[in-house]
Amino acid sequence: MNLTESLKWRYAVKKYSDKKVTDVDLRAILEAVNLSASSAGIQPYRIIVVGNPEIRKKLSEEGYNPQISEASHLLVFAAIANLSETHIDEYMHRMSVIRGLPLESLDNFRKILVANITGRTQEENFIWASKQAYIGLGTGIAAAAELRIDTTPMEGFNPDRFDELLALKEQGLKSVVLLALGYRDAEKDPFVNAPKVRLALESFSKLTT
Repeated sequence: MNLTESLKWRYAVKKYSDKKVTDVDLRAILEAVNLSASSAGIQPYRIIVVGNPEIRKKLSEEGYNPQISEASHLLVFAAIANLSETHIDEYMHRMSVIRGLPLESLDNFRKILVANITGRTQEENFIWASKQAYIGLGTGIAAAAELRIDTTPMEGFNPDRFDELLALKEQGLKSVVLLALGYRDAEKDPFVNAPKVRLALESFSKLTT
């Protein structure tokens, strides 16, 4: 499909139907996010897929968005809470295996990454990791639109409660942003036929000479 047309089609869905996203399509969206741009390739965040209706109902009680419980699936983008040299070493090992490189040949790259991570506070690292998660969020939205699967990105939730219910602290993660997946209810969603409101491209983007 044409990506521009897919993005024109999508909007932040307010009401979802009962139709479920298939495992095949869900995997395609997750694979797209996994291939998303990531600074240095570290991928300092993970995605928690919540399909269980009972869990999503509990999660929706702590948020302002009914889409959390009404959609087919909920993707929770969670950033690594405390980046460390261990995460860098895991990445180096993965790169060595996948690219068939001697581990010692990556020493200089490792030193640069370690210097960047240890040169910042954990709060700064978490902010950086959260921004990386948002890049993945954008990729997920676009990938879903290509499949004509609706989405709703959301920030209005209680991250501490989400972290508790999903046991994210035990996994070294903190929830950052949400993405509901499903199919719009054309009869109940008041915005289903609303034209997309955006700046004219000439006002949005400026060309320099």
